[in-house]
Amino acid sequence: MNTTLQNIGVLILVVLAVLFLVKKFFFNTKKKNSKSCGSNDCNC
Repeated sequence: MNTTLQNIGVLILVVLAVLFLVKKFFFNTKKKNSKSCGSNDCNC
C-alpha cells in the first residue's frame, strides 16, 4: 500500500508540473512594464 501512495503522489506532482509549464508557455499573459511614463499606456 505504501508503494501505491508513493505512485499517486508522484503522479500528482508530474501533473502539476505539466500544468504549470503549459500555463507558463502557452497561456502567456502580457506583463505590464514596471516603468510608467504617466497615466496613459504609451509604451515608452
